[in-house]
Amino acid sequence: MPVWLREHSWRQTLSAVYLSLPLRGARATPANIFCSERYLKVSIPPFLFEAILYAPIDDTNSTAKIGNGNIFFTLYKKEPAMWDSLTLANADKEKLQYLRENAVLKAHEKAKEETEAKKITKQEHKKYALEATMKLEEEERKRIEDLKEKERQKVAKELELWKNQQKDGDKYKSIQKKGKLHQETEPLKERKSEKMNKTRIPNEGTSKARLKSTKGPVHGSSSIFSENLKEEQLPAPRAAATIKVNFTPRVFPTALRESRVAEEEEWLHKQAEARRIINSDLSELEDLKEEEKNPDWLKDKGNKMFAMGDYLGAVNAYNLAVRLNNKLPLLYLNRAACHLKLRNLHKAIEDSSKALELLTPPVPDNENARVKAHVRRGTAFCQLELYTEGLQDYEAALKIDPRNKNIEKDAEKIRHLIQGTMQSS
Repeated sequence: MPVWLREHSWRQTLSAVYLSLPLRGARATPANIFCSERYLKVSIPPFLFEAILYAPIDDTNSTAKIGNGNIFFTLYKKEPAMWDSLTLANADKEKLQYLRENAVLKAHEKAKEETEAKKITKQEHKKYALEATMKLEEEERKRIEDLKEKERQKVAKELELWKNQQKDGDKYKSIQKKGKLHQETEPLKERKSEKMNKTRIPNEGTSKARLKSTKGPVHGSSSIFSENLKEEQLPAPRAAATIKVNFTPRVFPTALRESRVAEEEEWLHKQAEARRIINSDLSELEDLKEEEKNPDWLKDKGNKMFAMGDYLGAVNAYNLAVRLNNKLPLLYLNRAACHLKLRNLHKAIEDSSKALELLTPPVPDNENARVKAHVRRGTAFCQLELYTEGLQDYEAALKIDPRNKNIEKDAEKIRHLIQGTMQSS
């Protein structure tokens, strides 16, 4: 049988009522307190207290504190006025029963409304997290397309410049060739003109001189035509031949004089070790093609499947790539995005954390990857309603990229959610 608490003390102001209930000899058990606008009930075995209040109170802001063997209530009045008594006097049993049932019914309705509000808030949080993820993915896709377009324009300009240089070079060569031909033809023309002058019909003076000169011995004279024929004789063309050039066999395309032998040997050693590990640990991959054993090829295949909406297939491709090489942070980062789509939130957190471990030390080249890892892990935390942990990841992403307005807006929304959750609790 419960023991009704008859002893209590209270005082009031225009805006509040202060009630004190003594609990002498009560065990250290949790107190069950029910409070509405006109009804107050306290149950601490074996004690029980019940009161129909004189006037309505603000049950939302009213408080109760337990300490030193007492329960102290601070009940705020809805309307500022002085009460004649703490409880409603001269009320029959039917009215008291009606007020009690009405208080319980209103409490149930209020609890139902709060449950519906929490459900709606939870759905809005899920929708917001999904929209934030889709927005980030869309921005990343747009950024990649812009980079591709810039690279394409750059290559087109370089190709056009190369074509113009080739045209200028061809023009220069043709001009040089014409100049050489002109230089070679000039002496030939001069020689022909000299021959024509020498072979013309001599006049009387020249004929007499020639006749006089021919009167001498024949072997001492020289013919002008024979000298000209000797000058016009050209050497025979050179014989064709094939020259063989042998080069030192090398794995790398650069010349030996331009290479770094120590670094190349280290790279070859690592490649051989990786192939040995693959052949020894993954005997079931013997039926795969050589390109299918390449982690980069598997990563590209997983990216294509993700773009097509085949998230399970993308996860399988990333899983195989991780087994082949577990030191590539992008594999874990992309797999985390797939897990977010599949609602595997704990796995998304694990992959994002692993990617952040591999993205060390933090350098400017891996800033974008670290921002993605923090955002995806923060999104997973928020979908698990761990808003404090999610806010930490978003703030870490803002430290890396403080100019990202979208991340800043998302972080501000998460702060409001945390404040709303604290107030509702």
